[in-house]
Amino acid sequence: MPERRALAVLLLTLALGGGVWAQDRASAPPPVTPTAHEQAGRCVEGIEQTCMDLVRRSKDGQERRIMVIRTGSDDSTGIYTLCTPQEDEPEDAPNVGVFSESGAGGIRIIIDKNLIQAPLAMVTQQSAEGDQEGSDGKVEASSGTARFLDEVPEGQIDRLSRCGVAVERQPRPGTVQVTQGKTRLTGQTLDYDGADGIARIAGPITFQRDDQADPLSGESKNIEINVDTEATLLVGDVVLRSKGGRVSKAGRVEYDDQANTARLYATPEQPAESVRGGDVLRITDGVIVYNLEKNEVYANAGEGGNISGEFLDEAAPYIAP
Repeated sequence: MPERRALAVLLLTLALGGGVWAQDRASAPPPVTPTAHEQAGRCVEGIEQTCMDLVRRSKDGQERRIMVIRTGSDDSTGIYTLCTPQEDEPEDAPNVGVFSESGAGGIRIIIDKNLIQAPLAMVTQQSAEGDQEGSDGKVEASSGTARFLDEVPEGQIDRLSRCGVAVERQPRPGTVQVTQGKTRLTGQTLDYDGADGIARIAGPITFQRDDQADPLSGESKNIEINVDTEATLLVGDVVLRSKGGRVSKAGRVEYDDQANTARLYATPEQPAESVRGGDVLRITDGVIVYNLEKNEVYANAGEGGNISGEFLDEAAPYIAP
């Protein structure tokens, strides 16, 4: 088959074709049943599961909530406690909530469209300002355990020890699970900080999107969830592999399961590319948009960016007028 090459200035579209599955498919996650708190969109008093929520007021004036829920209620599988300021601390010192749950449901953390599950979570909630309802803070989650101490140790100055709680974080790959629609990702720690409104999930990250037509798998170094913009980013050496044989790579990928899109961001230092067999789309500035439903990719170059394509197909590639 003769080789065809093309350079596009603004837009180039590639059709996704057949190929060999790059790696074994991971088993699909079990169906997720929303808790009563999730259905209400906030923590509700009187509901069995223990819950705390952080309230973030972003620059656009919107109020966004982060919920942390213990799914179990048996003392043998975990604990929940709210450690309030001690007598010698300022009245406006933050509250600290400790959640642990070794049961199948674990601790559930709801951030935007992401359901995150882990065995252990600690929530630091700042005191509310004025007559505002709720406040922002921090969330730390990972594998690990928490337990009540039989006796409060003397001479301790840290808040948890003085509250009679012992916490042991034990980060391990794959123990922080993220579900977004059809997509499941795993990492080893989650750290959300209200100072910048970003939840960071440390990797190694594994990626699996179940789809009857063309499942995806892949990996990245980290995940960033921007609460203000409601964007989920895969960060660092991102690789997405389709059953159809397409391999896409970038330094940063904005992923939206509901919209069926992955946006691969390119820089001169780390170009973005999508390859299927002998067909290659590569850019050094701008974004490659991967339509997960239609199995197509197209590129928008930034100012001064280059788009290049290499094709081993009878049909010439589509180039926008």
